Amino acid sequence: MPFWHSEPMDDFAGTQSPVRRLTDPEEAIAELERAVPGLTALRLPGPKTVNWRVLEAELGAVLPADYKLLCELYPPFVLSDFLGFGGPMPGLEDIWVRGTREDLETIAEWCEEAGLAVPLHPYPTPGGLLPWAGSTQGDFFLWTTSPAGPQEWTVTVASRSSAWWHYTGGAVQFLADLVSGALEPWALPQVRPEVATW
Repeated sequence: MPFWHSEPMDDFAGTQSPVRRLTDPEEAIAELERAVPGLTALRLPGPKTVNWRVLEAELGAVLPADYKLLCELYPPFVLSDFLGFGGPMPGLEDIWVRGTREDLETIAEWCEEAGLAVPLHPYPTPGGLLPWAGSTQGDFFLWTTSPAGPQEWTVTVASRSSAWWHYTGGAVQFLADLVSGALEPWALPQVRPEVATW
């Protein structure tokens, strides 16, 4: 059973942590596939060839391996008609980077307006927030970047309802734990194991 603690401060709901952080990308993908059984039917016949080197050079950051593997193995999808997972498409990496930069402008505004006791900032500020998914209701799912490297990045949820909270695992494990119920969906609707291509 996962544990979490709550430290209410302004609109900061707290932090949730997995029992064990999954550091192996394939193990994280397998956990997501267990939580969302229909996901495997969407798996691509072969991995997408995203030019991560070019994308990461343009973005200025190396992205976590679990995220890259999920992008390569699956088309864009939506969980429970709520959480949309996309990622870059081969040959369109620059468009993904441009879209991410546009999202960062919105995140900068949200960070300023949040008035949290411990201020948050968008990437490329050290430890800044970088978006990796969104919801149909305008919520952001973000990495809290770390100078220790992308495998140490954690997740921050910025809810459209102005609630913010953290999860100390990676993005793919976050999806698995959110759907399985191992996480409390603070300020979010329940995300059921229903999946469709986006």
